[in-house]
Amino acid sequence: MADHYYSKKPSAASDRQAVRTTLRGKAFEFATDAGVFSKEGIDFGSRLLIDTMDISETDEVLDVGCGYGPIGLTAASLASRGRVTMVDINERAVKLAKENAGKNGITNADILQGDLFESLEGKTYTKILTNPPIRAGKQVVHRIFEMAYQHLVEGGQLWIVIQKKQGAPSALAKLESLFGMVDEVAKDKGYRIYCATK
Repeated sequence: MADHYYSKKPSAASDRQAVRTTLRGKAFEFATDAGVFSKEGIDFGSRLLIDTMDISETDEVLDVGCGYGPIGLTAASLASRGRVTMVDINERAVKLAKENAGKNGITNADILQGDLFESLEGKTYTKILTNPPIRAGKQVVHRIFEMAYQHLVEGGQLWIVIQKKQGAPSALAKLESLFGMVDEVAKDKGYRIYCATK
């Protein structure tokens, strides 16, 4: 099987790079590597989600499929009195995310290796963020939505970015079947940001 960014152990030879950027007014430096999602820099969809997501300083946040960490670590910088849990199946991504938390002075993030919600039994959050692994297939993406619903407190929100041509209409229908309220908060260059409230 070809190596995907959602492989547990990427076999691609290491090719580390540094990405410097500003997210929500804060300067970040990220170490990236081959075998992780969007290693050349933060992809447009993730950046749109980061720019749009509504995180308060006391939020308890979960970032599903955190990659090397831009979404979750930005959330942690916004939730200064809260806590962020970041999870990814890809062990190389998890290692990078931990390194990037340290590099950027972020101490309120717990970064775990695991398949989606498997290591989060019984835990609930006020916000769940995801740029879902579309290439893993619709079933996986819809499972993220279903499990996110179970892991949100009442009134909690799932924030998701998805491309129109990669299944936004079916994602929206699925979200509407699960959540009381789904808003399209932003759209740009074919990407949609949905916020689903439990």
